[in-house]
Amino acid sequence: MAEIPTGKIGTGTLNRRQSGAQAELQARRYLEDAGLRFVAANMRVRGGEIDLIMRERHAWVFVEVRYRRNNAFGTAAESITIHKQRRLLLAAAVWLARRGESLETSPCRFDILAITGCRVEWLVNAFGA
Repeated sequence: MAEIPTGKIGTGTLNRRQSGAQAELQARRYLEDAGLRFVAANMRVRGGEIDLIMRERHAWVFVEVRYRRNNAFGTAAESITIHKQRRLLLAAAVWLARRGESLETSPCRFDILAITGCRVEWLVNAFGA
């Protein structure tokens, strides 16, 4: 696993991509500590992306990781729109289809791991197909 920089780089703070990567690594570790097994990260398809794909016993767990420095404009969890949910469902359906599975035949769920400041909120089965 690649090392993710923390703190400041050069003369500024972490850029958006770096802070996102750091949040995803924190989320992955959090979920692994909770007993989930890591499968893949940043799976992209046309029209959607899944931040983390984990396995819990026999179920696929598709995880959207959201990070906000503070809640001045709402919490990280509140930033998941219905449009984003549809994009996650699409990406999961494509990922499963590549394995000969589907949302209808495979046990799976969609979780949100929201990080607002230092607060971590894990929303299990946050939305469904």
